[in-house]
Amino acid sequence: MHKTCHGFALVTQAGRMSVEVDVLLQEAKESIEAAQNYRSELQQRLHGLNQARKQIRGSSGQARETLRKHFAELQAAATRLLAERLANLLTEVDTIEADSIKPLDDCQSLIEHGVGQADELLREGEAALRCGLGEKEDKLGSFTKKAMHIQLDSLPEVPALVDVPCVSAQFDDSLLSLLRDRVARHGAVSSHPPVQIEELQERPGSILVRWCKVDEDFAAADYRLQYRRSGSGGSQYEDAYIGRESEFLVLHLDPHTDYLFRVCARGEGRTEWSPWSIPQTGYTTLAPHEWRSGTEGYILSSRKNIALRNDSSQSRCPVLYSKAPTYFCGQTLTFKISAAGQMDRRDSLGVCIDSESEEESLQRDQAVCISTNGAVFVNGKEMTNQLPAVTVGSAVTFDMEVVSLFPISNNNTSEGGNFKLRVTIGSGNREVVFDWLVDQPVDCLFFGCSFVHSGWKVLVF
Repeated sequence: MHKTCHGFALVTQAGRMSVEVDVLLQEAKESIEAAQNYRSELQQRLHGLNQARKQIRGSSGQARETLRKHFAELQAAATRLLAERLANLLTEVDTIEADSIKPLDDCQSLIEHGVGQADELLREGEAALRCGLGEKEDKLGSFTKKAMHIQLDSLPEVPALVDVPCVSAQFDDSLLSLLRDRVARHGAVSSHPPVQIEELQERPGSILVRWCKVDEDFAAADYRLQYRRSGSGGSQYEDAYIGRESEFLVLHLDPHTDYLFRVCARGEGRTEWSPWSIPQTGYTTLAPHEWRSGTEGYILSSRKNIALRNDSSQSRCPVLYSKAPTYFCGQTLTFKISAAGQMDRRDSLGVCIDSESEEESLQRDQAVCISTNGAVFVNGKEMTNQLPAVTVGSAVTFDMEVVSLFPISNNNTSEGGNFKLRVTIGSGNREVVFDWLVDQPVDCLFFGCSFVHSGWKVLVF
C-alpha cells in the first residue's frame, strides 16, 4: 500500500513537472514570437528613419542646387543688364562728344583757312614793298584789292566754354540700397511645405485628390495640383487644377498605373508659388466609365466617356447605356452636361439594373433617373420631389448604399427577397434621398441617358 501511494506521488509529480515544462515551452515560444515581432517592428522603424534621413538629405541637396542655380542665373542676368546699361551710357557719351566736337572742328577749319590766307597776304604785301618803282604801283594795287576781298575785319566766332557741353556721369545712390534691400529679402528656405496631400481616393478611371493646409499662418489664395506617371523618367508634371478648392478629380487615368501627385499654394497678394508638397503615389483599380458604342442617334468621344445626341426623332427617345455595369454602390456617379438641346419630359439620366430593356427611356421599371426638367423617376413612377432643371454646366450626381435585404412575404420566402438601396440624387444645390426596391441583390449597375432632341452632350465619370 505504501509503495503504491509512493508510486502515485511520483507519477503526480512527474505529471506536474510535465505541465510546468509545457507551460515554460509555451511561454518561451510566445517570448520568441514577441521578440521576432519586436525586432520586425524595430527594423520597420529603422527603415522609416532611413527614409526620413534620405528625404532630409535629398531635399536639402536639391534645395542647395536650386539656390546655386538660381543665384548663378541671377548674377549672370544682373551682370548682363549692367553691361548693357554701361554700353548704352557710353554710347550716349560718344554721341554727345561727336555732335559737340563737329562744330568746333568746322570752326577750326575756317580759322586755319583764314590763317593761311593771312600768311599768303602778308607775303604778297612784303613782296610789294620790296619791289622796284616800276612794279610797285601794280603790286600794291593787286595787294590792296586782295586785302579788301579777304575782309580782314571779319573774324569767326569761337564759343565760350560755358556754351559748349561739359560731359559728366551721374548715378542714383539709392539703387544700391534698394538692391541690397531686395536681395536681402529675395528667396526663402522652408522646412515644410504649407500644403500637403491628404487623401487619394480611387474612382473609375480617375483619382480624387484632397489636400489641406499644414501651416495655419499661410493664407492661401489659390492651389495648384500637378500629376505625372510614376517611374517614367521622361514624364513631366502637368497641371491638373488651379483654383481655390481643396480637392479635384483627375480624369482620364489608366487603371493599375501608378501616378505621382503634388500640390502647392499661392499666398494672398503674391505672384510666386509655395514649395511643392511631398509627392504622393496613387492609382485606381477601377475601369473608367464608358458609353456603349453603336447606339443609333449618338456619337462618342475617343475615350467613350462623352456622348453627343446628334440627330432628333420626335417619335423616338433611344436610350444609350454604359458599356458594362461599372457603377458600384458606395461610389459617386456624375453626369456633366457640356452642351444642351431642346428639353423633353422623356429625357433622362440615371442608373438601371439591366441594359436589355426595349423601353425608349430610363423612366421605366428597374431604373432610377432624372429628367432634364428636374423630375425624378423611380421604377417608372414620378416622385413628388423635384430637382432644378438640367442645363449647360449642370452636374447630376448619383450616390447609392445598401440599406437592407428582407423577404417580400413572411408566408412565402420562396419568392426571394427585395433589395433596398438608399439613393441620393443631386443637381445644382439641391438633392433628393429615397429608398429604391429592386427584385434581386445587385453589386453593380448600368448607367444610361436618353434624349429626344439633338445637341445634348454628356460627360460621365
